[in-house]
Amino acid sequence: MAVRGRRYPLVIYTVMLSRWWTIVTAIGVAMLGLAWLGYSRGAESWRWLATGSVGVFCVILGVMIFLLRKSAYVQPFADHLRLATPFLRLNISYKRFRSAKSANVGMLFPKKSISKHMAEIIEPLATMTAIVIELNALPMSQSSLRFFLSPLFFKDKTPHLVILVEDWMRFSSDMESMRTGAHTSAPQKKQDSSILSRLPRK
Repeated sequence: MAVRGRRYPLVIYTVMLSRWWTIVTAIGVAMLGLAWLGYSRGAESWRWLATGSVGVFCVILGVMIFLLRKSAYVQPFADHLRLATPFLRLNISYKRFRSAKSANVGMLFPKKSISKHMAEIIEPLATMTAIVIELNALPMSQSSLRFFLSPLFFKDKTPHLVILVEDWMRFSSDMESMRTGAHTSAPQKKQDSSILSRLPRK
């Protein structure tokens, strides 16, 4: 069985999906309300049925998004770091790593450098600490990765990833122990080479 560390949910996805499930579910409830209003007022059946169907779809979609909030995560393994989202599973070999440093989220993404929408997402996270993993090269082009990952995984166009988790210190320690192989080292028993240990036992 492969040696692996714990899973660390990606905060960016948790925050973004939390916003989306609330909006989508609210739209669904509103559509259901309109459908009921149309039904109670004797509107044509196809009108309130169509509205109600859209409402049910939105509510179901909202529940699905809610359940997926913490499905995106990073997980250290013995020879690679796994980054998983609902639409992407990426294994990044430690051989690609140049460095892994902590940095303040607000400093990585100043308000002037990002869109208003992204600034709203960053605002409650600005005081948090992220791990910036500098790489020799990304497993696939950054332009391709941007189809699957939030722009907040990239501070610029250099090969790197910005990883934001709740317990960044534990994640960093876990990842470094995997990279250096410290997780496999076990304390060895000291051999007793004294003269007394060689005496025959009664």
